Amino acid sequence: MSSTDDIDALIEMMAKLPGLGPRSARRAVLHMIRKRALLLTPLADVMQTVAATARECLNCGNIGTTDVCDICTSNKRQNGELCVVEDVADLWAMERSGMFKGRYHVLGGTLSALDAVGPEELRIPRLIDRIDAEDVREVILALNATIDGQTTAHYIADQLEGSVTLTTLAQGVPIGGELDYLDDGTITAAFRARKPV
Repeated sequence: MSSTDDIDALIEMMAKLPGLGPRSARRAVLHMIRKRALLLTPLADVMQTVAATARECLNCGNIGTTDVCDICTSNKRQNGELCVVEDVADLWAMERSGMFKGRYHVLGGTLSALDAVGPEELRIPRLIDRIDAEDVREVILALNATIDGQTTAHYIADQLEGSVTLTTLAQGVPIGGELDYLDDGTITAAFRARKPV
């Protein structure tokens, strides 16, 4: 057994994280080892705690440490608005903006015929149940502007047609974006969503 087997195993595990390759993982592990008391030991402790306590919210699909997350249990969030997102990272991005004050529903992905992902593999049936149970008046479809995201949005819109107000996030030119660098689909979406000045 090599004297660096455990370190190599840690580097290999770190390299599996999004955004880290083998070289970045090696640098991160070496830095953590050098700062063992400040970084490595506390990180290991927190990771062990999170591994034991993290769970998916039974209501919306968010990640937290209780069966039902803080957003779902907050009385301030009961305003009749439900924002549908693809995954937890999208929910957290919306929360960082501080703009949305309603509740969320995490689908857990998008419909995809190629990957054999249908409505039953996602939380679409649960979404439909929540609309009646929680007195939802508006469903905001905050899905990514990909083919699968738009297919999923259309499917949900068909399922909910007439039962609730449906809206979607505006799409188009981002702040600071230059037209020359945008793809045709983004320019088309921006043109269609134009508004008076």
